Amino acid sequence: MNKKTNVLTLLAAFLVTFQVALAQGVTPEDISTLKNVTSSIISEDGNYVAYTLSIPADPVKENLTTKNHLYVLNTKTGETKPYFTTGSVKALNFRPQHGTLTFLTKRTADKHTSIYELALDGGEANKVFSYTANVIDYRWNSKGKQILFTTLEKQKSPKNELAYQPHFYEETFGHRKAYIYNLDTKTTQEIVVEGEVYMISWSPDNTKIALTVSPTTAVDDSYMKQKIVVLDATTHKIITKVANEGKLGQIVWSPDSKKLALRAAKDLHDPIDGNLLIVSATTGGKPINLDVDFKGKYEQIAWDNAKTIHFLASVGTASMIGSIQPDGKNKKTIYKNDAQAIRSFSKNKENTFSFVANTPTHPNALFTLSNKRKAKAEKRTHHNPWLADRKLGKQEVIRYKARDGKYEIEGMLIYPVNYNEGTKVPLITVVHGGPESHYLNGWLTAYSMPGQAAAARGYAVFYPNYRGSTGRGNEFTYSSQGDMGGKEFDDIVDGVDYLIEKGIADKKRVGVTGGSYGGYASAWMSTYYSDRFAASVMFVGISNNLSKWGTSDIPEELFLVHSRKRLWKDWEGYLKTSPVYYVDKAQTPILIMHGAEDPRVHPAQSMELYRHIKVRKPDVPVRLIYYPGEGHGNRRSGSQYDYNLRMLQWFDTYLKTGNATAEKPNLDLPVLD
Repeated sequence: MNKKTNVLTLLAAFLVTFQVALAQGVTPEDISTLKNVTSSIISEDGNYVAYTLSIPADPVKENLTTKNHLYVLNTKTGETKPYFTTGSVKALNFRPQHGTLTFLTKRTADKHTSIYELALDGGEANKVFSYTANVIDYRWNSKGKQILFTTLEKQKSPKNELAYQPHFYEETFGHRKAYIYNLDTKTTQEIVVEGEVYMISWSPDNTKIALTVSPTTAVDDSYMKQKIVVLDATTHKIITKVANEGKLGQIVWSPDSKKLALRAAKDLHDPIDGNLLIVSATTGGKPINLDVDFKGKYEQIAWDNAKTIHFLASVGTASMIGSIQPDGKNKKTIYKNDAQAIRSFSKNKENTFSFVANTPTHPNALFTLSNKRKAKAEKRTHHNPWLADRKLGKQEVIRYKARDGKYEIEGMLIYPVNYNEGTKVPLITVVHGGPESHYLNGWLTAYSMPGQAAAARGYAVFYPNYRGSTGRGNEFTYSSQGDMGGKEFDDIVDGVDYLIEKGIADKKRVGVTGGSYGGYASAWMSTYYSDRFAASVMFVGISNNLSKWGTSDIPEELFLVHSRKRLWKDWEGYLKTSPVYYVDKAQTPILIMHGAEDPRVHPAQSMELYRHIKVRKPDVPVRLIYYPGEGHGNRRSGSQYDYNLRMLQWFDTYLKTGNATAEKPNLDLPVLD
């Protein structure tokens, strides 16, 4: 090696070192600007994919919800263009036999959400149809001449002559109605059925309509009591009723208009709509479960032809797109990636797919997949270019045995940025809600999930799919029922022990966070298991199962798919599965945050735990924060940013140091430049 080459080599090494030193990890400010592809739809010729992109508001300047803008990808040139950015859009459809794109939005001059139409070469969006109430959803018939749509028509409280107007609790939900609008005659007909209409679908031959109907618009009824009816599209008379039970996710017509495929519950006690069933559209009756032993969860279904149904499924921590016959035979995998979380797909008649997915290194993006054998998915969008300049912690799937030996539990672990093997580090355990949910091996960073933002600060982050999680088949999903706070939460602690034994987690610096059922776990770990956790951040969580039952909008779902016991038949059992019952054991500093308008888990659940700790354990650091105008999770930019900052601030104060006697963090937070 000559002297010049040696100098160049040293210079190159210096530049690499300098670039690594300059590189930084993900920050809360980065998270507040994340853009995600949220839906896609591919044209029949495969030349275009329309998709929606979430655009967050600046959390310092405005506390607003994220908007979804419309973009179109030209699959031939690879170019993406913004098509509609003056408002938020949803419900993308290609209008049959017209070659145009339609969607729902509400412009400044509109009184209600309406249907708009755009040519595929761009231009001005034109209003196709508006109604006297917001259009919630719509479907074109196969000729593109009639629109089947639903509305929510609000019911006002009775007026009186006094100066004040009281609110009548749960008496002003409004009514969900279905209509057909004919574009040729400009006429609208109501479809009169008993109950409230949710899902709608034309048969391909335009002779029938399938609807799902619930007794009321109460959330509990919409979850547990939706039934399918099939009507004549002209007379609106009921042809048949389907004897489905439990939750419903999709109803999809077969190409010959003779059958319906359902993504639905296995039975009334199934907590999810993750099974694939089929039923006759003319005789109705009880649907047949095509794949009852599947060790996964169906996420989306779409007919291809009379002999094939395409599907998206979760299998453990991975996603797959596949096909199956309507008799349950000849199941095939079309595409699978163990490090990719696929959220939704669209396909054309040539079986070219577009799909939305995220990976451990980037949030939701748009992909396309050709119909060629062994084709590779192609990433088409890059809406977060700054990610290329961020250092990320390594992410991997881990598996460990539950203490009772019954299950192998799966989860994801994100290592700290620049982690040195053998180093013990502080660990944040992130518990998903539900519990009928699961984490996939994809992007695990958001305002309420510390993920890569915590990895950049030196934390390892653990995402366990404890028993009762989805993606592992019916038996695993049902396994936590009747045992709230029991073995399911033991599984989480077993995962922490596994990481301690592996020499990754520092036993004295283990933290926990989560929302909803994950908030319940966070409260449980800071009371029942308090000796194991150095810090906790609880979000919209449960603290008292006795009072939770009477203050939630889903008490029947709670009984049918979780507790399996009526409250009034097991008062003591409900009490002993409540974190407040174990507050005398509490020594974990806990930050409690909650949406002030939460109908699912009442804000009083957070107040109860706060009050019990303040009175019974006054030396334990505790703080309660309510977010005005927020419900079961923060939807506005400022609320999300504030939550993310406070969560990390709390962990930095109590978890990173392992010092439970530290003063509470200052309430002042940094702002974006």
